[in-house]
Amino acid sequence: MSATALSVVQRSFTMKVRAESWRGGELLAADIPVADGSEDRDRSLNVPERVSLTVPRRDRGFDWDPGADPDHPLASYGQQLRILYGIDIGGEFEWIDRGWFLITEAGADGDTVSVTAQGLLTLVDEAKFVAPFQPSGTIVSTIRGLVEPALTVEFGPGLTDQSVPVGMQWDDDRLGALSEVLDAWAADAHVTTAGTLLVEPLTDTGTPVLSLTDGAGGTVIRWQGSTTRDGAFNCVIAQGEDANGNQIQGVAYDADPRSPFMYGGPFNPFPVPYTFSSPLMTTVAQCRKAAASKLLQLRRAASRKLTVSLVPHPGLMTGDVIAATGAGLTNARCMIEGLSLPYSPGEMSLTVRVL
Repeated sequence: MSATALSVVQRSFTMKVRAESWRGGELLAADIPVADGSEDRDRSLNVPERVSLTVPRRDRGFDWDPGADPDHPLASYGQQLRILYGIDIGGEFEWIDRGWFLITEAGADGDTVSVTAQGLLTLVDEAKFVAPFQPSGTIVSTIRGLVEPALTVEFGPGLTDQSVPVGMQWDDDRLGALSEVLDAWAADAHVTTAGTLLVEPLTDTGTPVLSLTDGAGGTVIRWQGSTTRDGAFNCVIAQGEDANGNQIQGVAYDADPRSPFMYGGPFNPFPVPYTFSSPLMTTVAQCRKAAASKLLQLRRAASRKLTVSLVPHPGLMTGDVIAATGAGLTNARCMIEGLSLPYSPGEMSLTVRVL
């Protein structure tokens, strides 16, 4: 976003949404008339993104009811929506790319058409194996084999490729296999706004992209907080198998004195372990690294969370870090774990995790 757009979204502004429809690389519609809708993202889900649109049934002489036509722009036969969110910056709109979404359902009801679309990982999730998948080579080639050509895979810096043990196989769940590989590699993945799958080391840090406050000049409408012990662990045990078939393991303890789940602290005087295993981990060092990464991942479920209602900010994405002042916090770093962005004038909602 430009500096002008950033200043505009700190207050009330004029917006509109533009949606394109593509199928097999062919543009089917460049400007779908979006009357209303919303975009929801939740990093705890296998497919984190979901979009709902309301479209007038007839507009500019065109019938937007897809019916049974497989080539209609709103049909669910491989059609993908590219969503752009426009901000009026003074006589013209700046368009913010919100990404690509696969249409999963659309149908007419009276004078409107309702459209549901989900993130592109849906293509991987629904593609179960016809025969057992046996990886060969390395982690990188295995991830490419699981995902491409549905999505193009990009690898960020900081990852070191490693061999895959001989004899491994997955029988059914392609997306589950991808998750196992990422866990063992201490990596994370998300679909970018360009529609590619970006694989990066799993981290729990970042520079705040925005400061939110309910004070003077702030954009926050209200805060709500919650905590839970569900999914809370103070250590993780990662188990693998070495080249001789011996079971090995690595353990990571929550040793952060700022963590409410710190091992040896008041949360529980005993270890509260989370255990997972994979033959992809063949050394103790790999097990320890995977355990430390999994501990960070588990924090997404159990750490203190706040729900924030605010003026819509179409530049925000899950995984972004913000600085929060309010709800007893002062300039505290928080990571966005979920969001709901309206595609018409209204409030935006964030679920943020206090780091």
